[in-house]
Amino acid sequence: MSNPKYKIQKTELLSDNWYILNRVTVDYQKKDGTWDTQKREVYDRGNGAAILLYNIHKGTVVLTRQFRLPTYMNGNPTGMLTEVCAGLLDEDDPVACIIRETEEETGYRLSSVRKVFESYMSPGAVTEILYFFVGEYDASMKVSSGGGLDQEHEEIEVIEIPFDQAYLMIETGEIKDAKTIMLLQYAKINQLIPNATRLADDYSNE
Repeated sequence: MSNPKYKIQKTELLSDNWYILNRVTVDYQKKDGTWDTQKREVYDRGNGAAILLYNIHKGTVVLTRQFRLPTYMNGNPTGMLTEVCAGLLDEDDPVACIIRETEEETGYRLSSVRKVFESYMSPGAVTEILYFFVGEYDASMKVSSGGGLDQEHEEIEVIEIPFDQAYLMIETGEIKDAKTIMLLQYAKINQLIPNATRLADDYSNE
């Protein structure tokens, strides 16, 4: 930490029941040169990684669907959320993490992925940096049904759908997850799946 205008004076642990919640007291220098003090709660759940799995030949993507309690408590009627595959690093590097999470959640075993960007997802309160990846998949990479780990109480549905359908789900509100929207928009802007509409039509007629 090297910003001379901000000085952390005290960090108080509020909870370590699941992840780490601290109350932080910080002095900061205002534009007029005087100093003021703020107290903020900061939640540290570690960093994470997310990936958009895509098939360039079929024009499809693989997403997941699972119950998310915080969304259920804030207006999501079923609590179910459609997302890209993602997970916490758990002391792995981001590449190792996302390859592990992809196999656990979707059943696809990837040998390579490509990092496209990284982002602070909720910088007002949460320390997490999320590393974003894309990766190609095909049927030969399927090694299990996925669905997550029983010991982590995961019950994850794996969804393969045309890319254009997934992108439209942003507009319809069927996809409201930020990391998923960001990766789908990245794929759209960078034409990750050329001729996605035509490929999707071919896929639906198979």
